[in-house]
Amino acid sequence: MEQTPEPVKIEFEQKTLKYLNTARKWSMFLAVVGFIVLGLLIIIGAATGTFLSAFNSGGAEDGIPEKLIIIAWGVITLVYFFPVYFLFKFSKHAANAVRSHDKKEFHRAIRNLKSFFVYIGVLVIIILVVYVLALAIAGASISFLT
Repeated sequence: MEQTPEPVKIEFEQKTLKYLNTARKWSMFLAVVGFIVLGLLIIIGAATGTFLSAFNSGGAEDGIPEKLIIIAWGVITLVYFFPVYFLFKFSKHAANAVRSHDKKEFHRAIRNLKSFFVYIGVLVIIILVVYVLALAIAGASISFLT
């Protein structure tokens, strides 16, 4: 018969809980600012879509189509939403963990913090790959100019 391993127990000092509470406060501040920016992005996107549709000359196909701009704006807003959401959830669960010393709430808080850093890490990798590709394409294009 297999024995299940005992869970590892970690005990925190009051100083550690104080640090967690400080991190929670700052993450809540950043989440609130992030949600405000998200609201502004949605308002600006809606206004941009309205103005582009209103001032569309109909016949001219110059420039980038307004639907493509609206879709890009929506994708940017959606990409920005998730890290803000993870920070907010971390802050809420960390507040409950500090207040009630609940291990499950602490676990949820750390899980959301992990999700935040994984999301940001993957996003940075994607951005770096896009930059490298853009530089490679730009470098290859320069050879055609001479």
